[in-house]
Amino acid sequence: MIARRSSLVAPAERSGARRAPDRSAGAGRTAALAGAGLVLVLLALVIVRLPWIGDLGMHAATVQRLRHSPFAPGNPLVDADTPSPYYSPWMLLLGTVARLSGLSVFVVLRLAAAAGLALLVTGVWRYVRTLSAHRAAPALALLSLLLLWGTTPFRWSGFPGLDSLALTVSYPSTFTLGLAFHFWAWLTGALRREAGWSAWLGPGALWAVILLCHQFSGVVATAGAAATVLAARRPGRAVWPGLGAGLLVGTGVLWAWPYYDFFALFGAGSGLEAVHRVLYEQPVARFGLALLGVVALVARGRRERRDPLVVFFALGAAVVAAGWLSGHYSWGRALPAVLIPAQLAAALEAVGAGRRRLRAGWTALLAGALLLGGWAQAGTLGYVVPRGVLPAVVEDRYRVPWTGYHWITPWVRYGDVVMAQGRPARQIPAYGPYTVAPGYPDFFLPDEERRASATGVYFAEGTPAAVRRGIEREYGVRWVVAGPGESVDAGLRVVARGPGPQGEVLYAVP
Repeated sequence: MIARRSSLVAPAERSGARRAPDRSAGAGRTAALAGAGLVLVLLALVIVRLPWIGDLGMHAATVQRLRHSPFAPGNPLVDADTPSPYYSPWMLLLGTVARLSGLSVFVVLRLAAAAGLALLVTGVWRYVRTLSAHRAAPALALLSLLLLWGTTPFRWSGFPGLDSLALTVSYPSTFTLGLAFHFWAWLTGALRREAGWSAWLGPGALWAVILLCHQFSGVVATAGAAATVLAARRPGRAVWPGLGAGLLVGTGVLWAWPYYDFFALFGAGSGLEAVHRVLYEQPVARFGLALLGVVALVARGRRERRDPLVVFFALGAAVVAAGWLSGHYSWGRALPAVLIPAQLAAALEAVGAGRRRLRAGWTALLAGALLLGGWAQAGTLGYVVPRGVLPAVVEDRYRVPWTGYHWITPWVRYGDVVMAQGRPARQIPAYGPYTVAPGYPDFFLPDEERRASATGVYFAEGTPAAVRRGIEREYGVRWVVAGPGESVDAGLRVVARGPGPQGEVLYAVP
């Protein structure tokens, strides 16, 4: 058993387990565990709050449709019978839980957040244990993943910075990234054991599930898996048939998934480039602290040219650079394949073999970077404590969550069509209604542009009442939610007014 366990640890790191006990190392491990524990407690409290900014409405709407009609859910946002890439195995499970338990969708999303966070933490722990035997390595790696970003918080699904994760922890991207770390650990163990071909069928199916649950994180997972294989030390001949069998199984699962055509997504890039251009902006402010990990990767590459983290970083950098040069800015979603290996390398360098003085200097440098990264994301505290309690410098970093639309639910029922645009269109479907135009880009909706045009015409100043009545009849509109600056007919009946200063009004359509 001892020999088998040690075989899962990278040879370059095994010597760390035989060093004489070091009090400073013990203190460092305690500090890393304490820091990781505090951050995880913060995220657990955030899950209770479940702040709403971004795509939470999309995922809540997806669970709503699968809860009510698991076999034919239709479009999650508009009243149309189309497939959707949001109908993944994970969301199907959440919809089933909501259907069988009777729990509200937002309670189910909190359970999903807790499961996703647990999967991410255990996945990081398992994968880092394949890279280092040092007892502090997993906790330090987790801190680096959460804090080693930049001085300007960057919030995007699939990017596991602390502030970003606080807003996306219930998203499929968090669950998928956790699966990816477990996938890499499983793959590393199989390569080192030189398992027979049948042992690769499970990893192949898991790879497909990852791609189905969150396609962008699936690209990151694929890059990490390719790096693991390329960095393997002379894998046996049995490995290659096994890898081929795993790829065939994974491809078969992707092809057989009944809720959407995975391979059709390869043609969806043109509609996503504009929104993803921001990923290439302000790289130093958003990701500058990860440059410390790049230095660590250089050191690892000098010690071992085929180091898995070095190869992983190179593959990710190639994809991101190709996206910038070709104008395919959606390829920037592969940035975690650049950042994750750098962040892990920075943590592992602090616990790696080498001269104690050099290691202590690196540890101090990493600690300073982590403190700076934590300060940059201190606004996360605002999600768990009253805003007025925060110091002014921290309050400035806090982003106020969106107000929900629960105030319309006493009148608007599941399946009703609501005319809305902008942020309301991104939130209202979370409660069960549909909107005329989707609040998010929808590659599988053929009349998306026509719906968006009809919504714009409806709210435009000077649109004749007859035109509005025609749009209402065409799309079965029963309700209108409008805010300041959006024109509606004076004849619509006011039903309710929203809370807060937004000035939104719910109207009933005659």
